[in-house]
Amino acid sequence: MALIERFRAQKTCTTCPYCGVGCGVAATHKRGVNEEISVEGDAQHPANLGRLCVKGSALAETLGERGRLLRPRLHGREHDWDSAMDYMARKFARTIAEHGPDSVAFYLSGQLLTEDYYVANKLMKGFIGSGNVDTNSRLCMSSAVAAYKRSLGADAVPCCYEDLEEADLVVLVGSNAAWTHPILFQRMQAAQTKLVVIDPRASATSEMADLHLPITPGSDGALFNGLLRFLSEENALDREFIANHTEHFEETLQTAGEWTPEKTAERCGVAVADLQAFFTLFARSERTVSFYSQGINQSSSGTDKNNAIINCHLATGRIGKPGSGPFSITGQPNAMGGREVGGLANMLAAHMNFEAEEIDRVGRFWRAGNMAQGPGLKAVDLFRAVERGEIKAIWIMATNPAVSMPDAARIGRALEKCPLVVVSDCVADTDTARCADLLLPATTWGEKNGTVTNSERRISRQRRFLAPPGEARHDWQIICDLAQRLGYGEQFDYRHPAEIFREHAALSGFENQPGTPGQRAFDISALADISEREYDQLQPVQWPVNNANPGGSRRLFADGRFFTDSGRAQFLPVEPLAPQQQRSGDYPLWLNSGRMRDQWHTMTRTGRARKLLDHSEMPQVQIHPTDARDCAIDDGQLVELASARGRLRGRAQITAAQKQGELFAPIHWSESLAGDSRVSALAEPAIDPHSGQPEFKQVAVRLRPLSVHSYLCLICPSETATRFQSLLPEIESLVHWYRVPCDGGYRYELALSEPPDCRPLAQQLLEGIGEPLRWQQLQLPADQRWLVYTDALQLLLFSATDWRQLPDRHALEQWLTDPLPDNPALLLQKITPAAQMVCSCMQVSRDQIETAIAEGTDSVEALGEQLGCGTNCGSCKPEIASILRAQARSVA
Repeated sequence: MALIERFRAQKTCTTCPYCGVGCGVAATHKRGVNEEISVEGDAQHPANLGRLCVKGSALAETLGERGRLLRPRLHGREHDWDSAMDYMARKFARTIAEHGPDSVAFYLSGQLLTEDYYVANKLMKGFIGSGNVDTNSRLCMSSAVAAYKRSLGADAVPCCYEDLEEADLVVLVGSNAAWTHPILFQRMQAAQTKLVVIDPRASATSEMADLHLPITPGSDGALFNGLLRFLSEENALDREFIANHTEHFEETLQTAGEWTPEKTAERCGVAVADLQAFFTLFARSERTVSFYSQGINQSSSGTDKNNAIINCHLATGRIGKPGSGPFSITGQPNAMGGREVGGLANMLAAHMNFEAEEIDRVGRFWRAGNMAQGPGLKAVDLFRAVERGEIKAIWIMATNPAVSMPDAARIGRALEKCPLVVVSDCVADTDTARCADLLLPATTWGEKNGTVTNSERRISRQRRFLAPPGEARHDWQIICDLAQRLGYGEQFDYRHPAEIFREHAALSGFENQPGTPGQRAFDISALADISEREYDQLQPVQWPVNNANPGGSRRLFADGRFFTDSGRAQFLPVEPLAPQQQRSGDYPLWLNSGRMRDQWHTMTRTGRARKLLDHSEMPQVQIHPTDARDCAIDDGQLVELASARGRLRGRAQITAAQKQGELFAPIHWSESLAGDSRVSALAEPAIDPHSGQPEFKQVAVRLRPLSVHSYLCLICPSETATRFQSLLPEIESLVHWYRVPCDGGYRYELALSEPPDCRPLAQQLLEGIGEPLRWQQLQLPADQRWLVYTDALQLLLFSATDWRQLPDRHALEQWLTDPLPDNPALLLQKITPAAQMVCSCMQVSRDQIETAIAEGTDSVEALGEQLGCGTNCGSCKPEIASILRAQARSVA
């Protein structure tokens, strides 16, 4: 029986660790001689009903110990946990004693579970006595938080996912949901909802929309002011709702009154007719959802833009009703959970603020003797304080600010100066980890156990099905260990995350009576007494979950009552502002940034799955054909972007999807994955005055082509790759590089300004390998090729003067794990260049799709039946449709 149990497959229902949709995942773990892990969508989870995008479908391929941080490291050397934590506690205690509690800080992440977040905030704000806890959610969602609080009285998303299906119209503002939140986009498409996309660039989402408004970057506030004026003039207002449930409408309408359709169209850079079409559609669609994301939030006036959208919903009474509402979609899996427990520096736990009454309330509940008396530093200001030497010890958890923060190079320099930098992460090598004095190994998805809250306020369980590798520990355990060593053991004596969750739920209901002045929106007090078994079995539920709503609540504000002092929603007059980062003669182009379809954040997880790089494996810059011509840039050529803050290098992708004068680059690459690849290094630290959120979507840059003589492709085992990466700074002719993981090792792609000298490089790389090395060389007029092997492949190296002539990498990468052919020299022969994969799930390339179209296949569905593309997660369907249209235009 024991043997049968050992080999039996175990199925665990958990949640995806990527975007804010919060999809349910069913992970099957088969133990035995050959351990197997597979994932599929959880058909019972209400967020996704069994669907998964390509990233979620590939979760099993991101697991394993390669690249993991497995033991604590102090100044680069491995240590045991006790000595590491003793060192950390001594440093924190001494810093606080000598410089006060505001000399230390925590910087957290939406990748943490709610229980991790809760104890971190409790320790810093309740016992150390500082408000200096902020989170990378500051970079994506804080303007939405500020706007909801100003208008609705609480950080309370009014909508649910069903509203996207029940709506007559969904307006996607600053959102490429087909790539960033694909499961929700598929739900919209399945419901055949009318879609309007408001985005400066054409995207996979706009390809599938009924109307696309490619507005001038930063003009969203003007657009929605114009809409508010139009609604008034067309008698499309809900006067009864305005009179009974809102305040400050007349002054808000007066501010919007100057935005005639003509003025609005001019400011937004769109045709008056297209603008009128959108306004009319909004006015006539009784059920309307505005679905908005980083294109709105990541702005120096993002809070006002959010409020301009909310104003239009309040004016039409389209809130708290099925198929209606202003819906801010979060970027990370637990951005909302972090907000619930005070993850932002200007908040206390359970949606409380730094008012005297609320400080007292939280302090009494925690039995905390040293409550922070005011807000801490928000992200940009926090790292400025690190740079100035005011913060002398910082603990960074599960995030990579040396890549994600604006003016990223400056963040790295600030951390290098800081007396103590602690980084807890699951990954050993990130740009931020390279700045750390102390690295602490943390668990990750599949090993963690706790809760997350998605974009519709739905709390779900993330369950463990794998043992932590090495000596990795849960974040909440590490935080509690520090708390105990600082002398707060009694208040941090948790043994299971269920204990933390119960306390969190109890605080949400503490002195929070429904229907009384000061009632807080966030309340899950009905879960405060659940047992550990009930916690383990907890099903997804939307808050509030209290005596009034024991089963949770799908949407808020159906009764027209809000969480403001008056109980009425607040209109906010909005004076549209231009982006702080303006174009100039030195920097004549605007750079926009965002996610690619198959990648997530800084690729510490998705970058481990080889197939997720098949669609786009390198840093790119998308350029309008006219701008490319003016700068003498060819498609595929290496280019450089420069701003007043930094530079970025990548390969040009010339596309009419970009407007002239505007560029786009993905956010995912870091200095540990590619050279000069951080988009954030170009951005000024310009912030919204209300939320503190940085402006990332409008960065002023200039563009130039780079001169490259040769391209080098190098495939090697993991141990050789480590040595090679350390040698990269010594290659004087290096123009650019990036790496791609493959089974058994890595592939490096280099661009050089001079011909490579391959044999000395190979000898330097392979020095010290004990077995006799066998060398084979093929010298051609335009390139050289080297194969070095023992019983297994040690190095494959190809150079060419044209990057398009480098070989199909997939065909070569397999030899890192497969036995070498009888004649290894065959690996040096000419191999067809690689094809771009459009469908990563089913490994269907653009060439295959174009061939099938040329042979008569004429629809996305027919291509799916023939090739399989688009039949798994569906994320590639917009691109397939675009290829179909392009082929049809070509034939015409």
